[in-house]
Amino acid sequence: MKNLKVIAFTHKYVDLKDLGNLVICNEELESRLINLKNSFDIPEIFYVGTCNRVEFVFYGAHELTPEFIKDFMHSLNFCVPSERLDCFLDQVNTYEDIDALNHLLRMSCSLESLVVGEKEILAQVRRAYERCRKCGFTGDFLRMVMDRLVKTAKEVYTHTRISRNPVSVVSLAYRKLREIKLHDTPRILIIGAGETNQNIAKYLQKHRFSNFVVFNRTLENARTLSADLKANAYPLSELPHYKGGFDIMITCTGSPEAIVDTALYESLLNGDTDKKVIVDLAIPNDVHPDVLQHHPVYYIEVSSLQAIASKNIQERYDELAHAEQIIADNIRDFLPLLKQRRVELAMREVPEKVKEIRSFALNEVFATEVGALDANSREVLEKVIDYMEKKYIKVPMVMAKDILVKTNHYDIN
Repeated sequence: MKNLKVIAFTHKYVDLKDLGNLVICNEELESRLINLKNSFDIPEIFYVGTCNRVEFVFYGAHELTPEFIKDFMHSLNFCVPSERLDCFLDQVNTYEDIDALNHLLRMSCSLESLVVGEKEILAQVRRAYERCRKCGFTGDFLRMVMDRLVKTAKEVYTHTRISRNPVSVVSLAYRKLREIKLHDTPRILIIGAGETNQNIAKYLQKHRFSNFVVFNRTLENARTLSADLKANAYPLSELPHYKGGFDIMITCTGSPEAIVDTALYESLLNGDTDKKVIVDLAIPNDVHPDVLQHHPVYYIEVSSLQAIASKNIQERYDELAHAEQIIADNIRDFLPLLKQRRVELAMREVPEKVKEIRSFALNEVFATEVGALDANSREVLEKVIDYMEKKYIKVPMVMAKDILVKTNHYDIN
């Protein structure tokens, strides 16, 4: 376990508006992680980026010194001035060994989330891992870790009340939206077709909203979301030319800077002077602050939801102890499995080695004697050797596992 490492930037120490500077878009993820693996000789790695955390999980014999973390982050080539990136290094959390596993389990069980008990984080972690697995960035060790994260999270969500009436950032935003008096068929302009906007669109559909239009950088993704909403879809480049107006703007893109400035906003208003609703769930925000200063707006953003999230944490506090016990039990059960897997990997060459010895003995060392045997005697010899071969393969495996079980028993006691 000592080689399991986590470098984490989370909502607990980094302002949500700043955290967006560390998000890596899917199009650049593969090239950046390849550079990272090659630069630091990291065997396995995956990256998690959500609206309230950016984490790098990897397996390697590296010391997480300030110098290593600085080189690690600078090698990712973020579009952030060097001195600004160095400021983030004062807000980093690092975890190693059992502490790293405990952190990952707490994260996947949403104990570390902005809203404790929201289930989206497990799905986000699984997708992040799967992306990196398909690119060849992970191996057997992180596969086992990921399996344990999923198992533990499912147990926490099943056996505790921590996710009862779950309240995610998206559902919090929707609740705030519903508090505003809206007419029956508001025109809803959706900018971005990612997971966050997909989720909030489900809430809107559930409550009979139907007048949508979708813009997204990739038109194909816009069409996927618009098909569910029975809406028109356009590429983001067409947004400045849109004259259909809106009552509610819902935006969440991966842009590193605001995409809706005053000029674009006024163009979208198309002469309308009514007070509009903006739900801006992007990190950093998609809507420039000047828009809010010069126009009447009901503005809902992620950071404004933190007070509600804090209340949610307090309400679910009593369940934390139960969840933490489930996590502790899973850590205890996982360590022997990890040791057993190491033995299996170390001994997987045993069968081939035994077969090589058999072949060499029959065809080289005792070739003359075997050749002189009659068919019946050779058949008996083959049966004896087959039996011995199976035992020579099985016995060391069983003995190694038995030694592990005894060792683990002594460690626990």
